[in-house]
Amino acid sequence: MFDLQTWIALGIGVAIALSAMLALVGIVALVMRLVARRYPGVYEALAPTRRRLRVLLAVVGVWIAAAVVLPDGDILTIVNHGFLIATIAAAGWLLGALLNLAMERTLAHYPTDVADNGVARRVRTQVLVLRRIGHALIAILTVGSILLTFPGAQTLGASVLASAGLISVVAGIAAQSALANVFAGMQLAFSDAIRVDDVVIADGEWGRIEEITLTYVVVNIWDQRRLVLPSTYFTSTPFQNWTRSGSELLGAVEFDLDWRVNATGLRAELDRVLARTELWDGRVSNVQVTDATGGLVRVRVLVSSTDAPNLWDLRCFVREELVMWIQTQLTASIPRTRVLMVEDETPDARPSVAEDRHRTESGLFTGSPEADRRGQEFTGGITLPHTNDADGSIPRD
Repeated sequence: MFDLQTWIALGIGVAIALSAMLALVGIVALVMRLVARRYPGVYEALAPTRRRLRVLLAVVGVWIAAAVVLPDGDILTIVNHGFLIATIAAAGWLLGALLNLAMERTLAHYPTDVADNGVARRVRTQVLVLRRIGHALIAILTVGSILLTFPGAQTLGASVLASAGLISVVAGIAAQSALANVFAGMQLAFSDAIRVDDVVIADGEWGRIEEITLTYVVVNIWDQRRLVLPSTYFTSTPFQNWTRSGSELLGAVEFDLDWRVNATGLRAELDRVLARTELWDGRVSNVQVTDATGGLVRVRVLVSSTDAPNLWDLRCFVREELVMWIQTQLTASIPRTRVLMVEDETPDARPSVAEDRHRTESGLFTGSPEADRRGQEFTGGITLPHTNDADGSIPRD
C-alpha cells in the first residue's frame, strides 16, 4: 500500500486538479453569461451541457493528479484503466448533451404554434428521428470503446468481425420484423408521408400524430386515448392524412326537410350564422339541394375552416343554429309524413244495404239468388221414396 507521503501528495494533486477545473468552469460560465446578455436564453440552454462538462473535467483532472503522484506499478495500471473507462463514459454523456443542444436550437428556428406550420412539423419529425439515431450511435460507440480498453476484447472483436457475414444473415432472419419497422421509421421521417402533429385517420380512428420513433408511431386520438401502431403500418396500409399539404378543410351538414323548404331563406340565415363565429375561415359557404326523393328534400350546407378541430366545432355550431331557426322561423320545412285518403266513387263498386243484409241473413253460399239455390241443395230436406206399410219394404216396379 501507499505510505502517508503518497496519500498526502495524492490529496494535494486532487485538490489542485479540482481547483483548476472549477476555475476553468467559472471562466466558461462568465463567458456564457456575457453572451447571454446579447442572446437571451443561451445560458439556460447550456445548463445540461455545463453540468456534464464539469463531470468530464473533474474526472480528467483527478486522473492527471493520480497519474503524476502514484508510483508505477499494478495499482497505477488499474487506476489508469478505471479513469479511462470513466473518461470515455463522461465523454459519451457530454456528446449526448451536445446532440440535444444542437437539435433543440434547430427546432427553435421552426416554431409549430403558427398558422402555416407544415415545414416546421416536417423538420421536427426529421430532427426527432435523427436525435434518436444519434443517441443510439453514441451509446454503441461509448460501449464499444469501453470494451476495447480490455485486452481480451480486441481479440474477441477481431473474431466477431471475421464472422460478421454469418452473424448479419442470422440477425437479419431473426429480426426481420424489427428491422422492417426500423427502416419504415426512417422512411417515414424523410419521406414526409406523416409528420408530428399531423391529423390522420388510421385504423378507423381520428387523431394527431404525437410521436414518431424508429419502430412505432403514437397517435393521440380525439378522446385522449393513445393508438400505438408499428411503423410498417404507415408504409403498407392506406390511411388518411388531413394535413398533408395544408390544414384547411371542408365540412358538410345535411338536413332532410319538407318539400316546402325555402332554400333562399336558408342561405341568408347561413350567412348570418357564419358572421357570428370565428370558426369559419371565410373561404366556402354554400347551400345546395342534393336530393329530392320520396317525401323529403335533402339539403347540404358546405362550410370551411382552418383545421379539423375547428371544422368539427363549426359543423356542430351551424347544425344547432339552423335547427333552431327552422323550428322557429321556417316551420313549414319541418319533415312531415302525409297520408292521402281517397274514396272510390266507381258505380256498383260497393253492394247496396239490402244486398249486405241478404248476405248476412242467408249464410252459406250467399251473394246471388243462384248461389242461394245451390246452397239449398246441400242444406235443404231430403225426400225419401214411398214405402210398403205392411213390412216397411220399398215397393219395386
